[in-house]
Order: sequence, then C-alpha cells, then structure tokens
Amino acid sequence: MQISNVNDVKIYNLSYGKSLPEWLSDRKKRQLQKKDVDIQRRIELVQDFEMPTVCTSIKVSRDGQFILAAGTYKPRIRCYDTYQLSLKFERCLDSDVVAFDILSDDYSKLVLLQCDRHVEFHAQHGHYYKTRIPKFGRDFSYHYPSCDLYFVGMSSEVYRLNLEQGRFLNSLQTDGVENNVCDINPVHHLFATGTSEGRVECWDPRIRNRVGVLDCALSSLTEGTEVHGLPSISALKFNGSLTMAVGTSTGQVLLYDLRSSRPLLVKDHFYNLPIKSLNFHDQLDLIVSADSKIIKIWNKDSGKLFSSIQPQSDLNDVCMYPNSGMLFTANEDPKMNTFYIPALGPAPRWCSFLDSLTEELEESPESTVYDDYKFVTRKDLENLGLSHLIGSSLLRAYMHGFFMDIRLYHKVKTMANPFAYEEYRKDKIRQKIEESRTQRVQVQKLPKVNKELALKLMEEGDEEAELASRKKKGKALPSILGDDRFKVMFENPDYQVDEQSEEFRLLNPIVSKVGQKRKKKLRLLAQQEADVQQAADEDEEPEGRASSEEESSDDDKSWVEEVREQRRLLRQEDRDRRRQERRDADRNTVLLEREQGRGDETESKKTSQPQFYQLKAGEEFRSFGDVAHKQKLQKASLEERLKLEESSGISSTAGTAVGSKQLTFTLKKSEQQRKQQQAEREHHEERKNLRRSAGHLSSARGRGRGRGRGRGRGRF
Repeated sequence: MQISNVNDVKIYNLSYGKSLPEWLSDRKKRQLQKKDVDIQRRIELVQDFEMPTVCTSIKVSRDGQFILAAGTYKPRIRCYDTYQLSLKFERCLDSDVVAFDILSDDYSKLVLLQCDRHVEFHAQHGHYYKTRIPKFGRDFSYHYPSCDLYFVGMSSEVYRLNLEQGRFLNSLQTDGVENNVCDINPVHHLFATGTSEGRVECWDPRIRNRVGVLDCALSSLTEGTEVHGLPSISALKFNGSLTMAVGTSTGQVLLYDLRSSRPLLVKDHFYNLPIKSLNFHDQLDLIVSADSKIIKIWNKDSGKLFSSIQPQSDLNDVCMYPNSGMLFTANEDPKMNTFYIPALGPAPRWCSFLDSLTEELEESPESTVYDDYKFVTRKDLENLGLSHLIGSSLLRAYMHGFFMDIRLYHKVKTMANPFAYEEYRKDKIRQKIEESRTQRVQVQKLPKVNKELALKLMEEGDEEAELASRKKKGKALPSILGDDRFKVMFENPDYQVDEQSEEFRLLNPIVSKVGQKRKKKLRLLAQQEADVQQAADEDEEPEGRASSEEESSDDDKSWVEEVREQRRLLRQEDRDRRRQERRDADRNTVLLEREQGRGDETESKKTSQPQFYQLKAGEEFRSFGDVAHKQKLQKASLEERLKLEESSGISSTAGTAVGSKQLTFTLKKSEQQRKQQQAEREHHEERKNLRRSAGHLSSARGRGRGRGRGRGRGRF
C-alpha cells in the first residue's frame, strides 16, 4: 500500500507493491512472503485483480457485488465477486472489446461491442447471441424505457437495435461525419452524441427528432489555450436532469446547463490529451475527470482542484464505486489499480476494515525523527561558543557531530552573529557585480581557494589541448574547473587542501618539488593581480592571468622512491614527537616526585618508596663503556657481592653486550626476622671464637705418630 498526500487529501493506493506470478507454487509464495518486506506489507483486496496484458475498460454492477473488466491479450472479460473477494468467472472472446455495459443489476445480462463490428450478448450461463452493425462502433448506450440500444461509430448515423423485438430500427441521421461517444440522461432520457467536429447533438427518443446542438469546439478555446487542431468530443456524461459534462480531445472539460448554450465552467488538464472518462460525485459536488496521464478531482461550481492521482502507467478507464471513496482504474498494465480516498466517502461494506486501518495510520503519522533537530560539527559549536555543552543533554552525539534543537540553534546563531543579514546582503551584491562583469572581456584568473590545484588543472588542460591539436584526433577532455558540480571546491574555504597532512603527503609524493615551481608561478600571478587591483575600482575584485611560463621536466626520480622517502620522513617525525612526549612526561613525573619527597622527608627515611628516574638519550647503551668494570665485579667473591646487594637493596647486573639490564629486588624483612638473623650471626661469632685451631699440627707428624702406635701394639 502506498500513501500519497495531494492538496492535503490522503490517497491510498491499495494495489501498490509486487505481485506474485501465477505459476509459482504455494510453497514458493509462502517463502517469498517471509523474505520480501514489500510483499508482506501489500494489501490484496481482491484476489487476482489483474489482466494478462492490458485492461481497456472496467465497470461495477448496480447492486455493487460484481466488478467486470475487459482486457487483452487474449481478448477476455473477467468478473470479480466482492463478497468472495476473488475471481468469479472469465470468458474469452474472438476480438477486442471496445465498450461494454451491464443491463441487469448483477452480471446476468451483458452487452459487448467488439472491434470487428460484432455485438455480443451474454447471459448468466455464457454467450447468448451475436449480431453485427453496418459500421465500426465506438460507443453505445441503452434506453431502458424502450429497450433500444444506440450505437455510434465511424458513421453519421446512430444505429438503433430493439432488444424486445430483436431487430434494427430506423437510424438517427446526425450532421457529424463521425460520432465518438454517446450518453442518455437517467431522468428524462435525453439522448446526446458527441461528434468529431466538436459538437454535441441532443435527440428526444420519443419523437426521434433532434432538439438541440451545442458547439463545444469554440467554447473550449479559452485565454492562453494553444490550438493544435479541431477539438473533437471524446467523453460525455449526464448528471441529474440539467447538468452535462463534455470532454474534448485537447484536454478540456466543459460543464453545461442544458438551458444554456454557453458552458458554466471550462476546466483544462494542461496535458493536451483526450479526456477518456468523466464521473460525478454527488455527495461533495465534485467531478472526476481523467486523461491518459492523470485523474483530477475538482469542484464543479468553482473549478478548484480537490485532489489528483497520477498512476505509473497510462489510463484507459476510471470507474467509481457507488456511494464510497473507492475508485478503480483500467491501465496500460496488467494490474488494475484500486484507490481509496477517505475524504470522498467511506469504504464499501465488503472492505469496511479499510476505515479502521486508515484511521490508525492517520492517528500515528510517521514523522522524521530529526525534523526538529539541527546537525552541527565541533567546528560549528566552537564558532557559536557552545563547546561547553558537549556531553550535556542538549547535544546528542551522532557520527562526526551532534544533533541539537533547531530552536536553540537559531537563537544562539542570532546572538552570535547579529550582522548575518548585512553579510548576506553584501554577498548578494558582490554576486550581482560578478555576474555583470561576465559581459566584459574575461581575463583568466585563479580562484581564491585551492589555487595550486587550479593551476595544476589549468596546466594539464593546456597540455591535453596541445596534444590533441598535434594528433588531430578528437578534442581534449573537459576540465573540472568549468564543471558546476566542483565549483564549490574552489569557492568554499572548508575545501582547502591541507598539504601538511599525512594523507596528502603519501598520496602526492612529488608535490614538494613540483609545488616549488608552482609557488614561483603563483607569486608571479599574485604580482599581476596586485597590478590589476591598483587599476581597478575598489568594489571590484582583481582578475589575474595565468602565466604561460613552461616548466622544466628535469625530475626523473621514480614514484616509488619518493613514496619511500615520504614514509621515512613521516616515521622520523613520529619518533621525534613521541620521544619529546616521553621526555615531557618523565620530567613532569620527576618534578612531582621531588615535591612529594620534600613534603615527607621523615617518612621517606623510615620506609623506602620506589623512585622514578629520567632516562637520557643513549643511556640504555651505557653498558658498552662499563664492560671492564662489570667483568671485574663478576670476579669478586660471593660474600662481597652479597654485601653490596644487602647494602643497596637493588642489584643491577649487566646482561649481554647489546645493553639489556636485569633488576633484582629484595623484599623488606620483618623485625623478628632481623632479630633472628642477628642472633644467628652472634652465635656464629661466638662459636668461631671458642673453636680451637688445629693448625699447629702438621700432617707429617700426625702420620708418624699413628704408625708408631701401631707398631708398639704389634709387639705386645
């Protein structure tokens, strides 16, 4: 379903959306309905409400239960039952249907006028009778009191066929060469026919004589109407006993009172297309007129437009469901459209759920979330002085900016820049002056923004033009300097190229050398502009002229080497920046520690706290100069190295020759552990003093004594 709002009138297109092919299985259809959102949201009011190719005409029975439509290809007529909301039957024909009418209250009596001059009569069971008229017919009407059918077509005669007697009666002779349409007044049964010469002839069926002629061709020509040909009558419709609407082939609708030969109102569709359908809406005094492009609903008293509908495909016929706001259209498309306009009337009884559905949609309109908000960037907030609002509830972060209330934005902008209107006025005056200067002799000048880029494009354009002139093959490609899509890039300062950014330097590796040459040329151009400015008026801007100095092409280095060089420079700058940041951070840390150390000197003596030291550049490689000292330290005894560790608490041992270091931390001992270690040391010293030394005994004397004692014992 598609909702449109034309002239504050809601129009619901109930046939909008995708239609499923007939050859799909039920399983495939269910799968598509689960996946496709458009198919899920569609409203299939009447099942299979379409034609294989094109629908030519559509009508509703008088009881409102059946909808009949004729179409091609192949020629057929279909009947839809609104109580069952489905197709009731389909009958194929031998030739296309030009016009058809329902003679009974339901579908049981049908008359079909075909393009091969045949007239078919269908009963409830099917085909009933078939006859032929002398000339090709275009329209017909049924006179209920006399049971006569009036056929008009490519002849000046109006053929009469009496259905009660089953024979043709005397024809009515008109003054027109051909008759296009006809209609019978439902009140006093006046018969009217529209000719190809733009006249409407009215006949009284009781006396079979003409009672009046209306010249609509001259009346349709209003002020400002372009005459493309003789307006012929293409549509005709009666309303009540005195009102008649006439549609012409040039797109005008004339509203007549039968008591006057002048039209009450002339409504122009402004499409210069024939009017194909006319319908009256009696409840609101509206007229629904349609050509092949648009359906217009307008007031019949004032001609003021009420609303309009413009389908996607061309229209062939329009039918309004009686006493409701629903209408059907026959299009140059397989699908027949169904439109519902609640402002015209309620929905029919067989689809009354549409009223509740439309009421819910009107009660909860879908409005854009960001209608009352303005998107601003950080730069905009800085210009407005609202940077302090970042993080508050007044700003809602979104992507690279924020959303703020549009009322707050306008209020702050007015306070921040009270002279905005004066600046806007000056800009407009400047633009008018520049537009007037375009008529003078133009001097080539560079824009205010991205001058180097503009100079580069101008040089490339000159080279391409010279190359094209040498080869004499085609023309040079157009430059973006003359393209309106890119002119903002050379006018708005926000589009200025930042040549110091990392992206620019990587994408343009040789811009540094070429830029020097362009800067020389820019200086020359600036000097020329200064000379022109001295001679020009104060309110006019100077115009410069690009120099024709040729650049020397002595730069033969490859693009890859330049990219590597730029990357190396960027890495070096990044290292220097990080190194400077580390130095600043370490300096701040040392200063902070010193201030803390001065404040609590007494506590620092009792408890050892970690301290931070600044590493100077090259200190990590100090071990290369202390290799000899470290080797001497490694030769020291274990006792000496332990004393050094105990005295310092932290031992620093050199690792390898590449400069790596190893830090060893000793945990702080408790008072009980210190007392125990002190007691062990005192006990060790006491034992050492009491120990008797055996150093006066030599090993030789000891061995001799042992041998003597052994020999003596052996004697005894």
